[in-house]
Amino acid sequence: MRWSISIGKIAGTTIRIHVTFLLFLFIIGIAVFRQNGVEAAWDAVAFITLVFACIVLHEFGHILMARLFGIKTRDVTLFPIGGVANIERMPDKPYQELLVALAGPLVNLCIFLAVTLALSQNLRDLDIEKINDSATSLALRIAVANLILMIFNLLPAFPMDGGRALRALLAMWIAKSKATKIAATIGQGLALLMGFIGFFGNPTLILIAAFIFMAAGSEAETAIFHDITHDLTIRDAMIDTPAQLSPRDTIRMAIDRLQGSTDNEFIVMDKAHHEMGIITRDMLLLSLASHNDETQISSLMSRPESMLYENDPLDKALTIFERGNDQALMVKDMNNDITGLISRAAIAQTILIKTARPDWKFYRGGILAKSLPRTNRDQQAASSLP
Repeated sequence: MRWSISIGKIAGTTIRIHVTFLLFLFIIGIAVFRQNGVEAAWDAVAFITLVFACIVLHEFGHILMARLFGIKTRDVTLFPIGGVANIERMPDKPYQELLVALAGPLVNLCIFLAVTLALSQNLRDLDIEKINDSATSLALRIAVANLILMIFNLLPAFPMDGGRALRALLAMWIAKSKATKIAATIGQGLALLMGFIGFFGNPTLILIAAFIFMAAGSEAETAIFHDITHDLTIRDAMIDTPAQLSPRDTIRMAIDRLQGSTDNEFIVMDKAHHEMGIITRDMLLLSLASHNDETQISSLMSRPESMLYENDPLDKALTIFERGNDQALMVKDMNNDITGLISRAAIAQTILIKTARPDWKFYRGGILAKSLPRTNRDQQAASSLP
């Protein structure tokens, strides 16, 4: 992620700190220093640092639980409003998502109980207001902070942990896309309430509310996209006549091809028609500033890890694009021959068509064409054109 600094790696997951977090820490330190002096400033910085260390442990609760279900996490990044784990995907089964969602708050509960027991603190005597009192021991303030983190994260404000837990519970009874829409609507409602409360003296709450509102809207939109694509195949949206380049073609040759066409993605194949990789319009344009014109595109192309087949559900490609940075993927037929590309833009165009005409039937593939041989499908599609 841009503007973030890597500080290490734990169990294969990189830990990053966004520069805004360091700026936030600096501002807090200066503000407390001006009011209460050096000792209070160091105490405030230490407290915030330890709280965010607990947030990292919270995120690793999610990460390790997800790993039990075979799901990897590339990195976790600390922001002033909290931590964000870049989990590859959420589990498909609702009970697994429920466990992943609850694992983070459970870590905060364990920290809270461990510290209070170590201090021999009577839980009935705990006072939430002590978190702002520098006279209270740092350990006790950390315990109270973890209690607040647990309660706050369990609010059913999707996509926070409580909202994801709510979505998982709903998905046990109704379709996941519908459960997502319900949880997202509740999350946006709570975000508006948080923002309203934040106007009475808590700017951080306003930032958190804005993040929740936008993230919930994005998740709801993604659910709609999956609804639209769930009964379509890759062939319905694929580019079946992709532009081709040779791995020995130079940047100059590729740019000349780019100028003379409307193609955004090129498949790179050798003379034996073996696929080598994919290079996009954006990759070519970025290479102009940093590479020689005679640089061969074989050194620039990407080699996508995923491969799709014509009869795969389009929803599968959408999921791959959501969790990765690929702009396009190769498509094969049942004989493992490359037959085209599927790109983000191609899927977006298909979604736009189905949004404008929900009853639109694709004759290139999908439900209406599954029983037809490919040549007959293409003839029927051609004859149906105006």
